[in-house]
Amino acid sequence: MSKKRGLSLEEKREHILQIFYESHDFFLLRELEKLGPKKGVVSQTVKDVVQSLVDDDLVLKDKIGSSVYFWSLPSCAGNQLRNTHYKLEADIKASKKRLAELVELRENLKKGREDSDERNSALEEMKIVERKYNALKDEMELYADNDPATLDAMKSATEIAVSATNRWTDNIFTVQHWCSQNFPQAREQLGHLYGEVGITEDLDYIEPSKV
Repeated sequence: MSKKRGLSLEEKREHILQIFYESHDFFLLRELEKLGPKKGVVSQTVKDVVQSLVDDDLVLKDKIGSSVYFWSLPSCAGNQLRNTHYKLEADIKASKKRLAELVELRENLKKGREDSDERNSALEEMKIVERKYNALKDEMELYADNDPATLDAMKSATEIAVSATNRWTDNIFTVQHWCSQNFPQAREQLGHLYGEVGITEDLDYIEPSKV
């Protein structure tokens, strides 16, 4: 024996609305949760069903004191359906207008673009020009490093680097001189220490012309 199919959300909404339409009364949520099962709607789902009806303006609610009451009349559904009908009509009208505009635009764009030997020849020529342009663009990228602006930027960066290197070299010589003057007895140890940090005897200033 097959299991009985549960109610869909739309069916639950219809059954809950019947409670309002048949009574023309105001209800608390707990009252609707008691009446729901009599219409085949499980009490645990009544709250969500009622809220969906409130969201669609099919059920109204208001707080009176500390209690929230729900109510609905057949006229509420009628008004909602009429509003939906008017909106759909307006949407259809706007869509038809937009469609007519697009059709007219398409026809205007077709003018002068009719298929012909002359047009096909022009399109083919345009493709050839595009291919040449892309090839030249790729070739230019290969020579980007030789661009005068790029070379000038590299030259400027090199000059800054050389200046900074010589400035630090000068600082190293100054520290070495100070150490040799103040710690002459530790000259050998200092020489060993210099070697450990990469300061060798051939350390010298860089001449810009050799860079």
